Amino acid sequence: MSAPFSMSEDKAQNPIQDPTKDAAPSAAASHAALARKYRPKIFAELIGQEPMVRTLRNAFASGRIAQAYMLTGVRGVGKTTTARLVARALNYEGPNGEGATIDIEAEGAHCRAILEGRHLDVIEMDAASHTGIDDIRDLIDSAHYKPNSARYKVYIVDEVHMLSKQAFNGLLKTLEEPPEHVKFIFATTEIRKVPVTVLSRCQRFDLKRIDVETMSAHLAHIAKEEGTEAEPAALALIARAGEGSVRDALSILDRAIAFGSGRIEPDTIRELLGLADRGRIFDLLETVLKGDAGGALKALEQLNRDGAEPGQVITDLADAVHAVTVAKAAGPQGIDPAAGEVERGRIEDLAKRLSMPVLARAWQMLLKGHDEVRSSPRPLAAADMVLVRLAYVVDLPPPGDAARQTRPETNETKTAAAADAPPADASSAKTPATAQMTPATAQMAPVAVQEAPVTAGEVREKPAVFESENPAPPDFEEEPVSEPAPASPMPQSFEDVVALAETKRDLKLKNALLEQVRLVRFKPGDIALNPLPLAAPDLLQELMRKLKAWTGQVWIVSTSEQEGEEPLGVQRRAAEAREIEALHAHPAVQEVFRHFPGAKIKEVRNAPQERADLDETPDDVEDDDVFTRGRTS
Repeated sequence: MSAPFSMSEDKAQNPIQDPTKDAAPSAAASHAALARKYRPKIFAELIGQEPMVRTLRNAFASGRIAQAYMLTGVRGVGKTTTARLVARALNYEGPNGEGATIDIEAEGAHCRAILEGRHLDVIEMDAASHTGIDDIRDLIDSAHYKPNSARYKVYIVDEVHMLSKQAFNGLLKTLEEPPEHVKFIFATTEIRKVPVTVLSRCQRFDLKRIDVETMSAHLAHIAKEEGTEAEPAALALIARAGEGSVRDALSILDRAIAFGSGRIEPDTIRELLGLADRGRIFDLLETVLKGDAGGALKALEQLNRDGAEPGQVITDLADAVHAVTVAKAAGPQGIDPAAGEVERGRIEDLAKRLSMPVLARAWQMLLKGHDEVRSSPRPLAAADMVLVRLAYVVDLPPPGDAARQTRPETNETKTAAAADAPPADASSAKTPATAQMTPATAQMAPVAVQEAPVTAGEVREKPAVFESENPAPPDFEEEPVSEPAPASPMPQSFEDVVALAETKRDLKLKNALLEQVRLVRFKPGDIALNPLPLAAPDLLQELMRKLKAWTGQVWIVSTSEQEGEEPLGVQRRAAEAREIEALHAHPAVQEVFRHFPGAKIKEVRNAPQERADLDETPDDVEDDDVFTRGRTS
C-alpha cells in the first residue's frame, strides 16, 4: 500500500520489545492526554450528538447505509472519533455472529485494531499533507481491491477541504459509484470549501458544539475518574473556555489537574486562563456604565495585576452585556443555567435597571473594542481607551431621543406639548423628559432606563440609574443646523415621476422608467410596476430611494406580476406616430410633399404661443402652426 495510507505504528505490531520497559514504565511515559484516554469507544459514550446517533441507528437497522459520509463541525467535537466509530460499526463482527450495528455491547473481531488506527481495511488519510491528484489516484486504485479481512474497506479522509481541485475532480466518479465493498468517511472544519459536487454525493452530518451543561457533566465524570475534586463553578469555567470543543475542554482540565495538585477551584482556573472574577466583571460593567472612567481604569488595572488579560476582560464585559440583554429580552429564564446564584442576581438586577438602547450601544462598542485590543501592540492601553469611550457615551441620549431633539417644532407638536405640560410647581421636582432637553443638557443626561407606558396627560420621566459623579458640559460650541433643501413637488402621475428624474438630470433612471418597466398602479406615494427582463435588479429600490430624497416623503415601489400598461416610451412613440399620420392628411403638409417628394416628418414639436403682435387670419395661423410643428426633411 502506498505511503498516503500507511497506518500508525502500534506496540502490538512490534513483537520484539524490551520487557523491562513494559514492566516498569516511567510516570511521564505512562501518562496519556485526557482527550486520548477518554476518547469514546462506542456511540453511547459520544456526548452532545444525539441527532446524528439516532439517524445512524435507524439507518443501520433498516439497511440504508450510505456510500459516503461527510462529518463537519468545529475543532474537537468528535469528527475523527465518529469516523472511527462508524468504521467499527460497519465492520463489526460480534462474538455471537452479530453484523453491522452501532449498538455494540461486546468487543468484536476488528474493534480494537480499528479504534487504535492500525486495521488494514480502515485507511486514514490526512488531506492536509496529501492534497494532490496523485494521492487520490492511489486511493482510487486501491479501492478496487476487496478488503483483507473485514466486511468493508473504509477510507477516512480528514480535513478533506484541503484537497486540490484536481484531486476533488478525480474523486467524483469513484465517490458517486464506488465498489460495494468500499465506504468513504470525510471530516472537515471548513465545509464551505468542499465543492458542492462532492457534498451532493455524501450524507452530511453537522456535529454540534457541546453546551456548557453537558460539557460540565462530562468534565465532572472525568475528574472523578482521575481522582480529582472539582468544584462545579470551576468546571463551568472550563466548559465556557472550551467553547463547545471537547478536546479543548479536556486539555484545559488536564492542565488544571496538574496546576491544582488534586483539587480544581474557580480561582485556580481564573489564574490558569487569565480570567477575571465574574463578580468583579459585573462591578466593572456597573462602574463604566455610571460614566466613572477613572474608577473603570483603576478596576481594569487591578484585574490585570491579578492575572486577567486585557483582551479577556473586554470579552468578559461583552459576555456580561449579552447576558443582561438576553435576560431583559427573554426574562429570567433566558439566563445561562450554568450561572451561579450571585451571578444570576446581578444579571437580573442590571436587566431591570438598564435600557435596551444602552445595552445595544455597549455591545457594539465592546465588540469593536475587542478587535482593537487583540490587534494592538499595547493591549492594556487599548482596553483603557475602550473603557474611556464607553464611559463617556453613556450620558448621550439614545438615537431615537436625539432624533426627536433635532426635529423642528410644528404647531401641532407645540400644542401637544402645552397640553401635556405639568404644573409649574411640580416640574421642578421631576427630571425633564429627554425629548424636551436641549443638546447641551442632553450631553449630561443620565443613562436611560426601560420606559413604562404613558397614559394621557402624563409626562414621561427618565430617572437616573448610574448618576455620573463629575458631569461636565461639552467643551465645544454647537454648529448651527443647516436648513434642509426644499423638497420637489409631489408627483401626481407616473409621467410626473419621469419628468422629475429628467429635472434632477438622472437620465439613466429616466430612460429605465421609460423603457424597462410597465406601470400597473400609481397613487402618490405608492407605485406598482412590472419590470421587463432587461431591467436592473435594483431598479425599484433605486427609484424608491431617490423619490424619498427628492420629495422628502417615503414612497412604496413594489413589483407586480400583472402586465400593466405598455412602457411609457412605447406609448409616447405610438402617440407620436399617430400624430405624424394625422399630419400627413393636412392640406398644407400635402402641398409640401408635392413640392418635395422625398421629404419625411421626423418629429413633432409644440410651437411657442407668442403671436399677439401678428395680424393673421385663423386659417393663416393654423397653417403656420402646422409648418412649425411638422419638421420635415
